[in-house]
Amino acid sequence: MNFDRHRRLRRTEFMRDMVRETKVAKEDLIYPIFVVESDDVKEEVPSMKGVFQISLNRLHEELEEVKAAGIKSVIFFGIPDEKDPEGHGAYHDHGVIQEACRISKRLYPEILVILDTCLCEYTDHGHCGLIDPDTQDVDNDSTLPLLVRTAVSQAKAGADIIAPSNMMDGFVSEIRKGLDDNGYSHIPIMSYGIKYASKFYGPFRDAADSTPSFGDRRTYQMDPANRLEAQRELASDLEEGCDMMIVKPALSYLDIIRDVRNNTDVPVVAYNVSGEYAMTRTAVDMGLLEESVIMEQMVSMKRAGADMIITYFAKDICRMLDEGME
Repeated sequence: MNFDRHRRLRRTEFMRDMVRETKVAKEDLIYPIFVVESDDVKEEVPSMKGVFQISLNRLHEELEEVKAAGIKSVIFFGIPDEKDPEGHGAYHDHGVIQEACRISKRLYPEILVILDTCLCEYTDHGHCGLIDPDTQDVDNDSTLPLLVRTAVSQAKAGADIIAPSNMMDGFVSEIRKGLDDNGYSHIPIMSYGIKYASKFYGPFRDAADSTPSFGDRRTYQMDPANRLEAQRELASDLEEGCDMMIVKPALSYLDIIRDVRNNTDVPVVAYNVSGEYAMTRTAVDMGLLEESVIMEQMVSMKRAGADMIITYFAKDICRMLDEGME
């Protein structure tokens, strides 16, 4: 018989391990943490089993678990006690995620801290910028200075990476200039420049208390039907000085991750978002799917071209890696 014997390289577990092309490592993972200002809070997010809102005075408990699991990087999202139309808490030098960053750096300086740079968790209307009173839409250009103030305050607090998620035009350029002008030229920008107006964000909005009080975010987040537009966003952010590019969501946008990987040499980050987490968590907990499907999903993101993955499954993945599951 004259045909290829592909099964030779699948014959044993050791053989499969040796020739495996794509692997997930602890260093690839970024774990999101939701921090609230109110004291003595550790409340599970109803739509995200295993994910908690946690207060600053109990943040050490979460960081201990992160450190013990072997997670190397975290991204903080803040929920302030008070909100207002301008989102002042986002750029206050002692705002909730600024203080979370300081706590993390004091306790575990080796953990890399990424701070989300946006206004939506801090505005009483839930949008990512200032509202134009005439159009009732987010005013792009008047929002940019507040994003710069936010980024600078975060860098001052000790952030290792600034991650702007607001999707305003020009946000990378303005933040880069603001950081450089204030002595933070060494701080990289991980841009959410390819962020779709997805229905997979629902549980996050519960966790971060950031559901818009009117309208939606389709005037500034991308249409899920568009593929080529992602390349335009990528080109703009690279030209403006981003150091890493996030694609959000991940599982329904693996083609976009691959397109980005093929068109840039900067690190690519997949955001395995809250809705993706909630669906898989529920299916696993109900016994509909084996837990190993979590790792299969992570591998799909890496195979598509992601260098790093922001995921609420980070603790589970670390445990599975410790158990020898790849």
